[in-house]
Amino acid sequence: MDRKVIIIPTYNEKENIEKIIRAVFALEGEYHIIVIEDGSPDGTGQIVKSLMTEFPDRLFMIERAGKQGLGTAYITGFKWAIERKYDYIFEMDADFSHNPEDVPRLYMACAGDGADLAIGSRYCNGISVINWPIGRVIMSYFASVFVRKVLGMKVFDTTAGFKCYRRKVLETIDLDNIRMKGYGFQIEMKYTAYKLGFKIVEVPIIFVDRKEGSSKMSSGIFGEAFWGVIRMRFRKIKGR
Repeated sequence: MDRKVIIIPTYNEKENIEKIIRAVFALEGEYHIIVIEDGSPDGTGQIVKSLMTEFPDRLFMIERAGKQGLGTAYITGFKWAIERKYDYIFEMDADFSHNPEDVPRLYMACAGDGADLAIGSRYCNGISVINWPIGRVIMSYFASVFVRKVLGMKVFDTTAGFKCYRRKVLETIDLDNIRMKGYGFQIEMKYTAYKLGFKIVEVPIIFVDRKEGSSKMSSGIFGEAFWGVIRMRFRKIKGR
């Protein structure tokens, strides 16, 4: 049976974390979760610890001192999952903007249809975003168009954070050489996988903005991504 783990980074997600964990564990197919918890002052980590006694073989947590960025959280989770030989490694938000019921669809795109990286895509089938202000939808959509044009990558949702990797992709990417820390990290990981020749597919999803808790988005994140994409275009990418 394939070993599957979902990485969920958290910072102040007390309203969502227990519900998302239980929703994942209700899925068929024996998924595990590793929470990368960045010292949330709201007690998110304590909630996860209490659930770990209920799910001792499926729920794990790495606690870090303070906010260190989305990219470093995922890389910490990737290395943990690679060491433990998980076959399929997922990225997912804690806030239900990614529907846990779509997880098996991403898994089947890889395990059943031969993809190396499956992306839960908001834009491969029109625009499928609910509850975002129109300005944010436009900014996100055209950010993906910009990335696609600059990098020549045939991916519609270049900033998507809902993904399933085969382990070999993450073993091949030099994770210590991934430079972007915010949402630009999502672009850099996709582009690196693309340049290394891995098969990438997009699975259409409906993205629903969080109902509880607060967004971690900032203008600095967009600035990092813009200039990072320009630099990426002229960088040589090699696997490990």
